[in-house]
Formats: sequence, structure tokens, C-alpha cells
Amino acid sequence: MTAVTRNDYVVRAIRPDDWERVKQLRLDALRDPVAHLAFLETYENAASKPDSFWRDRAVGSGTGSDTAHQFIAEAPDGTWGGSVTVLLEEPGTRDWAGNPVERRQGHAVGVFVRPEHRGNGLIEALFTAGLAWAWQQDAERVRLFVHEDNTRAQAAYRRIGFAPSGLIVSFAQDETANELEFVLERPS
Repeated sequence: MTAVTRNDYVVRAIRPDDWERVKQLRLDALRDPVAHLAFLETYENAASKPDSFWRDRAVGSGTGSDTAHQFIAEAPDGTWGGSVTVLLEEPGTRDWAGNPVERRQGHAVGVFVRPEHRGNGLIEALFTAGLAWAWQQDAERVRLFVHEDNTRAQAAYRRIGFAPSGLIVSFAQDETANELEFVLERPS
């Protein structure tokens, strides 16, 4: 996929040799004040993973992968301002929560924009790239899950065009809380 620009950012899929930057961005995301609502992993758990994990992750979601793509937004100074990863889910399989997958779809995960890069349309640019990739892979829709208390993220997803599907699952980190599925159907 060709890189796109937005407000001097270059949005592109990661490359396998980006693994160290992938690791650093993930660790930074897990330090965000709302990380406990946004991610199913802790900083401590991610930081303890060996470099081989991060290398494999970059290969599995980098250019050349046909099952997942992680997109980053690179600022003019070379810093990565944010990221979104889209995983492909195939009909006949089960998703992370054990629910059956009924059609080919994308699943957006790992959404993060650094605080100093928020509010300038970067999240939309990241999703534009992620959605374009999903549609190129013949996904019928893209979905994501968002914590019921993460209203900032819910508002951003609605601006992009996602809407609640009505599916609610228990939050893996706290069974008393819920995550809401938001979906965006493929344009006809």
C-alpha cells in the first residue's frame, strides 16, 4: 500500500525492520493514562517480552503480511505520532472472545495517538489507511471494541463513521465492565 500524507505526516504500514520502534510505541501507549481502558495488556507484561516477540510482531503485521497490517503516522521529525492495527478475521473461525466469526472482516486493535499529536485529524488518517487495506483484502466490514467508559475513543470512532452494533462483551481485565463493538460496513 502506498503511503499517504496528512498535515505533513506520512501514514504507512510498518516494515519488519521497524520492530524496535513498534515496541517503543506500544510501551508508550501502555503508559497512557487511559491504557487500562484501552488495552488488554499491561506495560509490565509488554516490557518483559523478548526482542524475538517484537520482531515476529513486526513481521506479522508489516508490509508483506496478508493477515494484519499496522499503520503508523510519522511526523516530519521522524517520530511516530500514532498507530492502528487491522487484523483480518475469517468466517468459520472464532474471535478473541470465543464468538463465531460469520464473515470476512477487519478488526481494528492497538489504536493509539500520542497526546501531543491528538486533535489534528491524525486518527482519521490512520483509519483511512487501515480501512483502505481492509477493503483491499475484501473485508465486508471493520469492527473494533471500545470500553464503555472510554468516551473520548467512542467519539473519535463515531466521527470516522463507526457505530455501535449492539454486541457487548465483558472487559477481559474486569468482568464487571463491558466493551462495546463498533462497526463500519464496507461502502457499496
